Amino acid sequence: MRFTLKQISYFVATAETGSITLASERVHISQPSISSAISALEDGFGIQLFIRHHAQGLSLTAEGQRFLREAKALLLQAEELQNAASVISARVAGPLDIGCLSTLFPLAIPELLSVFKKQHETARVNAIAGNQTELFEALRAGRISLLLTYDMNIPPDFDFLSLAPLPPYAFVGTEHPFARRRSVALRELAEDNFLLLDLPISRDYFLSLFRQAGVNPNIAGRYGYIDVIRSLVARGEGYGLANAQPKNLSTLDGRKLVYLTLEDRLTPLHYGITTLKGLRRMPTAEAFIALCRELLLDKPLPGTR
Repeated sequence: MRFTLKQISYFVATAETGSITLASERVHISQPSISSAISALEDGFGIQLFIRHHAQGLSLTAEGQRFLREAKALLLQAEELQNAASVISARVAGPLDIGCLSTLFPLAIPELLSVFKKQHETARVNAIAGNQTELFEALRAGRISLLLTYDMNIPPDFDFLSLAPLPPYAFVGTEHPFARRRSVALRELAEDNFLLLDLPISRDYFLSLFRQAGVNPNIAGRYGYIDVIRSLVARGEGYGLANAQPKNLSTLDGRKLVYLTLEDRLTPLHYGITTLKGLRRMPTAEAFIALCRELLLDKPLPGTR
């Protein structure tokens, strides 16, 4: 049985006034609409709610009296739910689920979460890391409210708020022939072993850099985690490319890396906030976006050089 809260409220008004005419005046709806709502409830539940008295209005049946008690309780619960929703929608509190590209996550998210918690003690941010494709799917499915990512293949049903550009750079181990240099051109690296960050969309961007420079890379390995590439590069297995230079020059196993500016004129990535178009954002999401503007707009990522 499907029914609406309007039908229930029309029934309650009629039961309390004993008249469809008076109920119509109370709820400001036409008499036929009230009669139709009551008939729908009676037919749907298979019970008679009123006894119709000719020229004397209506009176509740025994079943109708029980139904009235439950109907009033239901309307009260609905009002409480509305009040709770109004409170929730008006303050920065409760959970906020966000996503962040895995390569940006350790650099940006810790400081954002720490500062946001200090500013809004009643709010709780749950952050997940993933690749671009995974995060786009999570945003569409409503599992996250926003995500911090690059401007790579942003779908037309998403909005992207750019925060700052991140030009690409190369990194090598301390024993690499170019380790004492500050910059390098991709054509100089073309014959060396290139370890590719093999993630959806990311791989296309990095390979496009070689096309822009007019050279072909010597791909010696494909890996889904930047820290694996960093560790292999530090051991002399080749070189890598990335867009975010961490302050920590060491890999997870304690070896050192050297970062080199790319001399080529290459397209930088922009990182920023992505949200679903047309989605009404709650105050907690708005507050988090405001913090991102404050800490990141035209500024280096917190964990980068």
